[in-house]
Amino acid sequence: MLNISISTVSRALRDAHDVNPETREKVLQLAKELDYKPNFNASGLAGGGTRNIGIILPFITNYYFSMVITGIQEMAYAKGYNIVLYVTNDSPERELDVVKNLNTQNLDGVLVSVCSDSAANCNFERIIGEGTPVVFFDRVLGGVDASRVVQDDYNGAFEAVEHLIQQGFTRIAHVAGPADLDFTKNRLAGYLDALEKHDMPANPKWIIHSGFSQAHGEADLTSLFDQAERPDAVFAVNDRKAIGVMQALRARDVAIGRDFGVIGFTNDPMSTIISPTLSTVAEPAYEVGKLSCELLLQHIVRKSNFQPREIVLPGMLIPRESTLRTLR
Repeated sequence: MLNISISTVSRALRDAHDVNPETREKVLQLAKELDYKPNFNASGLAGGGTRNIGIILPFITNYYFSMVITGIQEMAYAKGYNIVLYVTNDSPERELDVVKNLNTQNLDGVLVSVCSDSAANCNFERIIGEGTPVVFFDRVLGGVDASRVVQDDYNGAFEAVEHLIQQGFTRIAHVAGPADLDFTKNRLAGYLDALEKHDMPANPKWIIHSGFSQAHGEADLTSLFDQAERPDAVFAVNDRKAIGVMQALRARDVAIGRDFGVIGFTNDPMSTIISPTLSTVAEPAYEVGKLSCELLLQHIVRKSNFQPREIVLPGMLIPRESTLRTLR
């Protein structure tokens, strides 16, 4: 229609430098009139790729992961990539099935947040060994040589526990996540080091490992209160567990804040809705998603020439009513 070559049209659509500005404008104007949309899969195959990124994660309804996906989407779409989502529902069996049957020929790379009891180390190592770039985010696997983007779990936990100590709480328990996850270990280390800094002994009976749900938080608090010696505060591995702890305390008519401190980790919107409001450490979920996708795209472009990197993003302590001893 414009009486110019296919290659010139292609270069004009890609905004190549060697196309006359007038020609480029004509091509773009006609593309708009014809409602032309590029086929990213076809152009990707022509360049030796698919323009698809796989995302494997435990949940999509969880606030944290929904924000991560938002960050990933914005970066991927801006660079002309589609995303393919695989949800494991935090099941190691489901995760193993997904990874074993993953068609990496249709994916340029994979972003992964593993489930609580992941047993897929060997399978991820196989995928990486076959040349498919993999970047872990948030929940990462120890022992797998791959790039990762995480929040600063250790310092976030340290600040959370020190905040409780500064508020006058002296018997602080930790309702933790599954023991094998790296971020569980890092948050536990921050908890222990904060106690040590302030010469407070760590009671092993006050460290409880379980899942991440509100129900787990309620059950963990019950276990703590069944003991002869009870804590006067709880640092929870995430906000959902912290809210479960608060529900269990409320059922026992314990004054949260004044008599018993509770602090979580995430800054879930629920933390500002419940009463009293929940103190927490805010995680940069959107930034984790955006940077993990950006890192994966760098891997895809450079392939074997790109060395694994780790990016650690700081959290932010947000004190609220659940740790205020003056609360009435």
